[in-house]
Amino acid sequence: MSDSDPQTPLIRRATDIEYESVDAADGLSKAVLIGEDHGAENLAIRRFTLAPGTEVPKHTNEIEHEQYVLAGEYVVGIDAEASETPRVNGEAVDGEEHTVKGGDALHIPAGAVHWYRNEREIEGAFLCAVPTGDDAIELVDNEE
Repeated sequence: MSDSDPQTPLIRRATDIEYESVDAADGLSKAVLIGEDHGAENLAIRRFTLAPGTEVPKHTNEIEHEQYVLAGEYVVGIDAEASETPRVNGEAVDGEEHTVKGGDALHIPAGAVHWYRNEREIEGAFLCAVPTGDDAIELVDNEE
């Protein structure tokens, strides 16, 4: 539950934002820029960083993700475990990997299996907007 009034505007300074490691992968960090604790009732905006060499394993989330790549260049893989086949510029991308870079935007449907890999020597970073509430990562067993 929020400690802030949703009707009160809020500005959070970069120096006040704390990052935490994400258990799913070494080198993956997350900061909640604006969320329920800040009075946001509907959406949370988070910033993730991918250190060089970071590999986030295949996983799903119960909620959709809208992402905007801020920095770096890294690989995103998407499988169609959601209700519809993922698309890039109208083309189906079921089970494909794509290199993304600053300025690119992604929509990852709820339930879609996806993964990340930073093969570069510089940190990757992206914003991720999600509905407020729980967003547990469920790792996908690679054994078929």
